[in-house]
Amino acid sequence: MKIKELRLKKDAELHKDLAALQEKSRELRFKMFSQEVKNVKEVSGIRKTIARIKTLLGERKDQSN
Repeated sequence: MKIKELRLKKDAELHKDLAALQEKSRELRFKMFSQEVKNVKEVSGIRKTIARIKTLLGERKDQSN
């Protein structure tokens, strides 16, 4: 997801997306070690999206204080 798309979402949606992406990342790591995953770049993309969401949530938390 692009940062522009994430900025349009509300905090509740971001938390929901974050939980889903973390679960997907965990599953992909297990599959990667058992060599069931063909696209290992997907793991990197998910990690970057998780970082974007966490950054955005942190920015919003700082602005509300």
